[in-house]
Amino acid sequence: MPATPQGCKCSSGYFVRGGIAIDQSIIWYLIVGVLLLSMGLMASLLDRLPVSPAMFYLPVGYILGPAASGLINVTPAEHAELLTALAKMALLLSLFTVGLKLRLPFRARIWHLPLRLGVLAMLVTIPLLTLAGMFMFGLPLGAAILLGGILAPTDPVLASDVQLKDVGDRDRIRYSLTGEGGLNDGTAFPFVMLGLSLLGVPSAAAYIDTYAVLQVAWGIIAGLVGGWFMGWLLGRTVVGLRRRFRLALGMEEFLGIGLIALAYGVTETIHGIGFLAVFAAGLAMRRIESTNSGLQEPEAAKYQPVVDSLPLGAKEEIATHPVKASAYMTETVLGFNQQLEQFAEFLMVTLTGILLSHIGFSAAGALLALLLFFVIRPLSVALALIRADVTPLQRRLMAWFGIKGIGSLYYLVFALQYQWLAPAGFRSSALAPRLTSLVLTVVAMSIVLHGISSTPLMEMYQRRRRR
Repeated sequence: MPATPQGCKCSSGYFVRGGIAIDQSIIWYLIVGVLLLSMGLMASLLDRLPVSPAMFYLPVGYILGPAASGLINVTPAEHAELLTALAKMALLLSLFTVGLKLRLPFRARIWHLPLRLGVLAMLVTIPLLTLAGMFMFGLPLGAAILLGGILAPTDPVLASDVQLKDVGDRDRIRYSLTGEGGLNDGTAFPFVMLGLSLLGVPSAAAYIDTYAVLQVAWGIIAGLVGGWFMGWLLGRTVVGLRRRFRLALGMEEFLGIGLIALAYGVTETIHGIGFLAVFAAGLAMRRIESTNSGLQEPEAAKYQPVVDSLPLGAKEEIATHPVKASAYMTETVLGFNQQLEQFAEFLMVTLTGILLSHIGFSAAGALLALLLFFVIRPLSVALALIRADVTPLQRRLMAWFGIKGIGSLYYLVFALQYQWLAPAGFRSSALAPRLTSLVLTVVAMSIVLHGISSTPLMEMYQRRRRR
């Protein structure tokens, strides 16, 4: 009987190392356990260093992948359906959390900044990326538009130094980048579908017919209005039950996750954009709190650590208080979601490293990343913020922190679920791997460059603000 190669992953589901066969499922437990414990032990150390946690997850994922240890081999195309489900859950959680953080009313002047960045800057970024994809990297029109739609969304979650620290934060940079990340993950969806329709995907064909504009308009309106209504209805219902009847107490975590699932599911059923609905649902829940608490920072955010240690009766007293009930509910949901968000970041960035280990780092992707970070993003922000009430330093920092992450990864694996038909002169079999390599390289470079620069740049910004 021939000897089993050392370090091979056998078809029987066992990994052989040193003559010992180990069940691959056990390896998963070992890897997850070691990584989570390492992060728990190193959290305080990472807080003192000018690096983001994502910069730790990325190389770990790469080492686990086939380019190094080969312990985990997840391929983008073959596992696209599973990866899409995981990335969608992470993205929905992120969008809802972002909505919960944005507390200022829409009449506040600061809201025009995330709207400009999330809509206008994206409408400049996608055509410029499309042109670069066609004339610099030789992609067909459909693939170039798809590339633009995938890389247009930003993701401030992966650099915590540039997102809102708390709901009372009024900083223009943090508020703008956080709001932008909530908006453009949803508004990029029609462009991704347009690219897929030009690549011959039947389910996306509606985005090139006569009524495409109406369909996009309906998707945006249905997403925002439907999500807002469901968030408002749930918030009002729960607060009313608590105040009047002392019902619906506890399980705020279930309320948040349930609202995410319901807002997305209902909106997608009526052909709206579910990502916008989840973001709007978070905004609506926060709006109920801010209306009841006033414009000052919600009191529940200040005493939340104390509330967590109170006996059940004291918690119920706060949860049913005429003024504090909505603040308690919203802040409890936000706290739980932020913890889940850390797990989502860990999972998705580690997966990015594993996928990059499989597909390989791309020199063309590195060139595209530099073009995007230093030319396309600054130009799109400059055009979007014409005559905006921001300082030159704020404008430059907003231009730099166009972070790529979970949104781009989701749209990539979402597109890989379908078979693409390349036009004459292009090989369909080579198109998907090439686009995958470009996107993963850009995301990886964003994690590294923005992760290294976020802490020192924001500290410099805060020093100048104080002066």
